[in-house]
Formats: sequence, C-alpha cells, structure tokens
Amino acid sequence: MKAATPDLATRRRAFRKLHETGCFVLPNPWDAGSARYLERLGFQALATTSSGGAWAHGRADGSFTLEETLGYVRDIAEATGLPVNADFESGYAKDPEGVARNVRLAIDAGAAGISIEDSTGDPADPLRDIASAVARMKAARRAIDESGTETLLIGRAENFFLGKPDLEDTLKRLRAYSDAGADVLYAPGIKTPEQISAVVKAAGSKPVNLLVGSATQLTLPEIEALGVRRVSVGGALARVAWGGFMRVARQIAEEGRFDGFAGAASGAELNSIFGAR
Repeated sequence: MKAATPDLATRRRAFRKLHETGCFVLPNPWDAGSARYLERLGFQALATTSSGGAWAHGRADGSFTLEETLGYVRDIAEATGLPVNADFESGYAKDPEGVARNVRLAIDAGAAGISIEDSTGDPADPLRDIASAVARMKAARRAIDESGTETLLIGRAENFFLGKPDLEDTLKRLRAYSDAGADVLYAPGIKTPEQISAVVKAAGSKPVNLLVGSATQLTLPEIEALGVRRVSVGGALARVAWGGFMRVARQIAEEGRFDGFAGAASGAELNSIFGAR
C-alpha cells in the first residue's frame, strides 16, 4: 500500500525542524520528474529554481510571470511528499502590499518556505535601498503570520550575485532582514570560508543558506563546520543536465556521431523510478 502523502502543515513543520540543528542539502529540481528522483535519493526537502524552471520552458531566467512561478511551485509540491522552498524572486510586485498578496498565493500553492530577494530587475540599479527592501520583507512576514502557517521566510541579500561584492553592505542588509522577520538568511554568491563565517556570525541565531552553484573544494562537513544550516544548488543541477544534452545533441548535429548515448540512463531504470509512486 502506498504511504499517504504528508499534508502541507506536516511538511512545513518538518521543514522548520530541519533548520534547527546540523546542515542539510536543499537541492533544486526543475520539473516534477527531477523532483521525484531527488526524493527517491533521500533528500528531505526541495527548492524551486527560477533559472531551471524557466529553461525547462525554453525561457530565460527572470522571465517567469507570477502565475507561472506559482504553477511551478504547485507542480513540485504535488510531485513529492517533501517540503518545498519557493524561489520567489523579489515578490513579483512593485509595492509591499503586492508582495504580501503574492506571498499568500505562494503559501496557497504549497510553499513551505518563501525566498524574497532585494534585487530590482534593473541592470542599471540592481539593488533596492535597504529601507524599501525591509518594507517588503515586513509585508511578507505579515502575510505569513496572517496565514497561520509555519511557512519560513528567507531574506536574500543579492550583492554578490549581482556583481556588487560588498561584504559589509551584505551583512548590514541581512541583519536588517532578520530584524524585519526573516527566519533564514541567504547571501548567494559568497564563496570563501571567510565570507561564509562573516555571514553566519551576522545571522546570530538565524540559520544561513549557502548557495553552491559551481564546483568547490568545500565539502558538506566543512560547510557545516562553518555554521551553515542548509545548502542549495540553484540552477546547477539543471545546468548539468543541459550540459549533457547539449554536448550529445551537438555531436549528432555537427559530427553525425551517436556514441554520446553511452552514459544515458536506461528506459527500464527511469520507468522503475517513475512507476514506483
């Protein structure tokens, strides 16, 4: 008999518990199939990836609409019994009231955690000022509290990700987002042990998410020793999948070769994985 799928309240409670001690990996599936495979490997929670989700639909990162993002979150939440953290960009709204409204929609879509960035989407002025970013974080916090759920709020300082590697400003932003009600703090793009340690110290008792989106010499035990509570990979798994597909497709198109299929998963294995639910 198939085990019952945990309800959203149970998943949210489990997700919150994961952040209390130790360090866990929060991988980022780009569709229902990759989500189910990650669940099969034993991961305890998942996160959406705006880039991976967009590429799966033939789109560039950042081009998803609110409705498309909500559909993506819903698809991943329905594909497995795991908690799902939503990559919710900057909240898909111009003002705090809109952020609050959209956060409620993400909760309804099944999110166990919601990440809010301080990016603007404007290459000429990519970072919001701290005051406006804090106002949006407070609106998201209020929406979660009013929902009566245990959904986590993740505050993201995008400095390093947007090519503005100002560590002091990053730490100032993270402290402000913590004070505004963020449960988890996240500065994508930091890489060195010194940067990671500084963020962990600034976070105080709040858990820190570390993005590992490229090859690194740091191992999970070493990352945990630095005080990080969770590790996500963003679009990296999607890029690995795309890398293999593109390499073999180019061989066929440009060289007429088919030997790239040698490392492919078997249809029997895939049918076994996806027929087991």
